[in-house]
Amino acid sequence: MTKVWNYFAGPCMLPVEVMKQAQEEFRDYNGTGIGIVEMSHRSAEFDAIAKESEALLRELLDIPSNYKVIFEQGGGRGQFAAIPLNLLPEDGHADYFVTGHWSRCAYKECNEHFGKAILHECTDLDANGQFTVDYSKMKVTPGASYAYMCLNETVNGIESFTLPDTGDVPLIVDMSSDIMTRPIDVSKFGAIIFGLQKNVGPAGMTITIVREDLLGKARKYTPSIMNWDNLAKFDSMFNTPCTFSWYMAYLNFKWIKSLGGVAELEKRNIAKSKMLYDYIDNSDFYISKISPKDRSRVNCVFTLKDESLNDEFIKTAKAQGLIGLKGHKVLGGMRASIYNAMPIEGVEVLVKYMQEFAAKHS
Repeated sequence: MTKVWNYFAGPCMLPVEVMKQAQEEFRDYNGTGIGIVEMSHRSAEFDAIAKESEALLRELLDIPSNYKVIFEQGGGRGQFAAIPLNLLPEDGHADYFVTGHWSRCAYKECNEHFGKAILHECTDLDANGQFTVDYSKMKVTPGASYAYMCLNETVNGIESFTLPDTGDVPLIVDMSSDIMTRPIDVSKFGAIIFGLQKNVGPAGMTITIVREDLLGKARKYTPSIMNWDNLAKFDSMFNTPCTFSWYMAYLNFKWIKSLGGVAELEKRNIAKSKMLYDYIDNSDFYISKISPKDRSRVNCVFTLKDESLNDEFIKTAKAQGLIGLKGHKVLGGMRASIYNAMPIEGVEVLVKYMQEFAAKHS
């Protein structure tokens, strides 16, 4: 098979070692004679996977003991509803710090269906005409039940490396696309939400890390399958979970630990993104519309100066085995997602292609 480089934003590339192990165990897990996808979630074998995967995640992110880890079905959009259902009183309000597409979607979900959400537009254009995050606009309003932000905007290519000071107001963050890419201080958050399909595993499961004192506040009509307190009490086994996604997360956590943890992955992600952005900034053919300090390390968004060449850029890239470079439909342009599983070689290949394409059309 010809080598294909996968730059899709998600579901995305997974580590080769993880994929190989999953392939080997797909039909016969650990000598049981049955495949992982047909194994009962109540079996001793899967119970061991569940327990070890949580232990690994706690170790890798240094999660304090007063936080619960919940493995849930679904994705980020489900959590846009679960957050206010679990944390927002009927007569309360929440602050939403919007820096891009997904934080805006979360704001709309809350404001249109569950209660008062206060919108804070937190991006501006800097002196160079590039988008930048304005943290001075991230101010909580008196009496807010929580503040929400998306730390990495997958569509826009914006990543927040600074946290707002929300005082006693719990900060709830979506880290679907940058979880495990850099060390974080979990204690600074009320809850962290992330889908697996960027850096942890295949689509179908979301993990919630939530401080224990925030449990037990769900609205009476919150569906039991979305009630964090209920799920925590049942150790994420209230119903049949997405076992294959959970298993793949388990393999991925082991892979991350074998490399040296998230600190090592951060070094790699800095090197990869720097290589790509350095080329773009020194090119007269490609443009980054994001301020350097706010550029995502894992979703590198850029445009061609001559956008009439967009279709040819995508078509030619695909013919050379580079797939998934088309930008999100709401933004256009190009996007190279270079998550944890992407080796530096994948960025070298991309830069070489970009250089050749630019030379051909200059």
